[in-house]
Amino acid sequence: MAVPDHRASSIVRLTVERVVAGGDGLAREDAGRVVFVPGALPGEVVDVVLVGAKRDFARAQVVELIEPSPVRVEAPCQARARGCGGCDWQHVAIAGQLDLKVGIVREALRRTGRLPDAEVSVGGSVQPWGYRTSMRFAVDGEGRPGLRRGRSNDVVDVDECLVAHPALVAMVPSLRVPVAEEVSLRVSASNGARSAWWTPPHAVAHGLPADVMVGPQAFVVEQVAGRALRVSAQSFFQSGPEAAELLIATVRKLAAPELDAAGTVVDAYGGVGLFAATCTPAETEVIVVEGSPSACADARHNLADRQAAVHETSVERWNPCRADVVIADPSRQGLGGEAVARLALTGAATLVLVSCDPVSLARDAVLLHAAGYVHRQTVALDLFPHTHHVEAVTRFDLGDVALTAG
Repeated sequence: MAVPDHRASSIVRLTVERVVAGGDGLAREDAGRVVFVPGALPGEVVDVVLVGAKRDFARAQVVELIEPSPVRVEAPCQARARGCGGCDWQHVAIAGQLDLKVGIVREALRRTGRLPDAEVSVGGSVQPWGYRTSMRFAVDGEGRPGLRRGRSNDVVDVDECLVAHPALVAMVPSLRVPVAEEVSLRVSASNGARSAWWTPPHAVAHGLPADVMVGPQAFVVEQVAGRALRVSAQSFFQSGPEAAELLIATVRKLAAPELDAAGTVVDAYGGVGLFAATCTPAETEVIVVEGSPSACADARHNLADRQAAVHETSVERWNPCRADVVIADPSRQGLGGEAVARLALTGAATLVLVSCDPVSLARDAVLLHAAGYVHRQTVALDLFPHTHHVEAVTRFDLGDVALTAG
């Protein structure tokens, strides 16, 4: 942990209670004020200096670790040692990471979702190293791709990355994209095909291997749960096929009987059609709602053998239809009020929400409750080992309040 400039009189000794959404440790001053401590773990005693204070809470930086947690380890990554902020939990033993993430989800549902007794269970994790087949890189002033420094826009060189698929990170050392702002790289774990895309698109790249497909028409084909899925360079996909399969298995675990019996299933924020293609029987009608033109084109390709409709629009602008089950996988911001209202108008008896942020999950739980949906169970997953990010899959069932599509 970095040691800031300080005066001895400014040092405060704290005991960390827990970690919270965003990954910081939470402690309290003697007077009761909450202090957020980046990098600190539950049970640790730390000397800190306050770096920002308000009436109700403060932020601190660790000066010295007095009593370390049993799950604290030495971060193994050289890029992390140089300041890369990509894996902010490398100091946590892999065996302890998912338990901490389950606690974060429970706390968010308790405090923000007003669900103190919510059932939150431990799901699975992807392999801890080499799991990422899709990554976005920042670009420095000389056109070199890298990752952001922690809590900064500075770019750190990453000629190696322990969480990236080897064929993905192999593209990085020689790649130069002057004037680009960001580069997205992807590799298929099933056949090794690779793609690259950057913004702005007119930037010219140098140093990419000849096999890498480039541009808006570039794509890879990934095998997921027995299905071949086309994923274009501009389309969102999970961190890797193992993560996608773990999500599919969890959605099925929470709602298999309803999915198998459904006549119509809505895949909201459906991307390339991941859940529509893998979570429902072949005879089920599937409706994908997705705002990205690239992802919609992929979804139409991936669902060409199905009774499927792909609506290229935001969920907030979609005209709802009747459905038996809704699967929704929104961005980090969550559903929000308008999307909840639209999805509720389907009258679906079961709604499965895939959340990549515990606080947005909790906010959405409140909104869904107001729309008549009851929280049944949340399963926490670790799709991003060595980071504070946690994925949660939650089942909601329609209660006594029934809404019908117009």
